[in-house]
Amino acid sequence: MRIYLDNAASTPLSDNVLEAMLPYLKNNYGNPSSAHQEGRTARAAIEKARKVVANAVKASSFEIFFTSGGTEANNTAIKCAVRDLGVQRIISSSVEHSCVLNTAHRMEAEQVEIVFVELEATGRANLDHLEHLLNDRSKKTLVSLMHANNEVGTLNPIDKIGALCKQYNAYFHTDTVQSVGHIPIDVSKLNISFLSGSAHKLHGPKGVGFLYVNKDNLIEAYIDGGGQERNLRSGTENVAGIIGLGKALELATTHLEEHRIKIEGIRTYFIQELQANFPDLLINGDYSGAYLFTILSVAFKSNLPVNMLLFKLDLKGISASGGSACHSGSVSKSRVIKTLGTPDGYHTLRFSFSHLNKKEEIDHVIAQLKEII
Repeated sequence: MRIYLDNAASTPLSDNVLEAMLPYLKNNYGNPSSAHQEGRTARAAIEKARKVVANAVKASSFEIFFTSGGTEANNTAIKCAVRDLGVQRIISSSVEHSCVLNTAHRMEAEQVEIVFVELEATGRANLDHLEHLLNDRSKKTLVSLMHANNEVGTLNPIDKIGALCKQYNAYFHTDTVQSVGHIPIDVSKLNISFLSGSAHKLHGPKGVGFLYVNKDNLIEAYIDGGGQERNLRSGTENVAGIIGLGKALELATTHLEEHRIKIEGIRTYFIQELQANFPDLLINGDYSGAYLFTILSVAFKSNLPVNMLLFKLDLKGISASGGSACHSGSVSKSRVIKTLGTPDGYHTLRFSFSHLNKKEEIDHVIAQLKEII
């Protein structure tokens, strides 16, 4: 039996989600753009899923657009803000996901200025410095800061960031790929221009996500073609995937508090056992304040590099990561860990949890870590 502690990279597909998707993989195969019964059935299912996603973040259905995942959603938000909204400056941070940072840097070719906000020791954006940057109103600005860091779990106060953006008339994009479905989000009370999410972090299928676009932000097509997704994102819709996203988010929000209590308990127990057995242990990010309870990033003092630690854990049936799954093949410290300043001689592992994990699994992981380190 394997123990899966890499849920920040991807989650197991829920049986209930698969059950909801199957009819649209086998029997309900119509093209949603077709006028006949099969097409209307597919269209109705997509719009039902859109309402579910909208309700989950307290948005209107017409503000939700389906994408191929978080990366496309973030690309759409940033590139369309520059092209269609006249953004000339992007304020972001050095610990954002690569799909945000690389997209922002690509905009430098469009003469867009990229500025990084200073970070606190936990990886959280320094709001005083953010306000200082926003005080320069010479250029139309997009602030792009994630809600929950995908490597260390530190939460940014998106309510306060949104308020600052409103005060200084800036657009606000937040990547909530890790947090949506785990933490309540109400865009009707937050000054958010763009918000992204992805199904496979929520026990949904891979290859489907969504972008919330505030109704006041009029952007044009990101992918040209047949005009699907109200002409923002052309291409025949991934019907089964969209159904899966809707079901996954519905289940996540319905059981949000129940799952939070269980996962929080597992995470807290893991921290206690790690600290008891590894006195030199360091915990990255804000692990006891404002954090995402599904992620725990720890640094061990070890002569073994990260890739060897992960290899040995894998041989013992334990799946974890060294940081973002997008860079899991790297043997050097991740960009985020370097930014947070983990000392030399320490090697970081990320353990990330779901409601499917059990306390007994933690006992086994601790025992195996004691053998390896």
